Amino acid sequence: MSGERRRLGIFSWCLYDWANSAFSTVIVTFVFATYFTQAVAPDPITGTIFWARALSLAALVVAVLSPALGAIADKCGRRKPWLLCCTLACVVATSLMWFVEPTTDDMMPALILVFLASVAFSLAMVFYDAMLPTLVSSQWRGRVSGWGWGLGYFGGLVCLLLVLLLARGGALSSVLDAGSMQQHRLAAIVAGLWFAIFSVPLFLLTPDRPATEMSFVRAATDGLKTLWGTLQAARRHAAILRFLIAHLFYTNGLTTLFAFGAIYAAGTFGMDFGEVLRFGIALNISAGCGALAFAWIDDRIGSKRTILIALSGLILLGGILVVVQSKQFLWTFGVMLGIFVGPAQAAGRSLMARLTPRDRETEMFGLYALAGKATVFLGPLVFSLATDLFDSQRAGMATILIFFILGFVVLRGLHEPER
Repeated sequence: MSGERRRLGIFSWCLYDWANSAFSTVIVTFVFATYFTQAVAPDPITGTIFWARALSLAALVVAVLSPALGAIADKCGRRKPWLLCCTLACVVATSLMWFVEPTTDDMMPALILVFLASVAFSLAMVFYDAMLPTLVSSQWRGRVSGWGWGLGYFGGLVCLLLVLLLARGGALSSVLDAGSMQQHRLAAIVAGLWFAIFSVPLFLLTPDRPATEMSFVRAATDGLKTLWGTLQAARRHAAILRFLIAHLFYTNGLTTLFAFGAIYAAGTFGMDFGEVLRFGIALNISAGCGALAFAWIDDRIGSKRTILIALSGLILLGGILVVVQSKQFLWTFGVMLGIFVGPAQAAGRSLMARLTPRDRETEMFGLYALAGKATVFLGPLVFSLATDLFDSQRAGMATILIFFILGFVVLRGLHEPER
């Protein structure tokens, strides 16, 4: 493969992060999450609780499916067909959210669509992340992973700006029905199209492993046997096991932060739709800059140290955000917190790629997804329980810090391999 074609394949792989960020940013974190809790649910507290339960159930399903599907995909060889199916499923479910109207009658359809889209999105990430170890050498994995996360945050930013432009000042603003809140629901169409269009280059230009001649039944049988052997031998892979446990904890905190950050801003600080969008734009700028800046730091000082730095920032700034009272402080410390979100994710992916044995990438990233999802339902669940018990979103947000601290403590004892 020529150098130019290889670089184009790497860029197309990174562009998939730009594509899928439309779902995580516009649907899960900012626009649709806020719309659901403020307009579809009977009240914000009830909406927060049910939104958390839908995401928790989706995470539990992904935890069960991802390791097995990853092991089967390794035996089949190619990752793209699996990635394509999951991507299309997420695009369709996301686009259908346009039909969710501001009435409690549409509460259950909304939760079902969010559940289905979340499952498809998370499974897609298993096959997408597994392409990284075979795409670039270990010396470049930190940078390429960071570039992908950075593009993802800026993709979310541009998609948010597009939603704001179309809903508030674009040509469509005059034809959208404000009574049924179509200016909010339009975000689902924009996010679905965004994901579909910008994921195309990966499927056309990024190289994939060759397909094996193994039948699907044989691949499923052998893949599950291999997975079972890996799980039994997990104690012999001390570094991987420790990292997966640490990843399990701090991903709980990150997932809950993404799912309820905008809900917290709207419910506790009284931000309206426009303010939430502007806050989301600012956070995506800081998170994207953080991911890009730390991409080089990752390859220089190591992925473990990069994650520890990021978690330290998240713990300190997250604690401040739980107690501040004014919007000004929310803006100041929220934007600062965003700088450390991207590095924690990007460095986690690159560290897993460095720890993964050759030819078992998808299986191992299935376990990576398992560690990220097996108990990730705990984050939203604990958040919803604390919010319900204390009738306060601040109490729910405080629980996120526990997961960051546990992840930091476990990760400190990891011995990172030489790069």
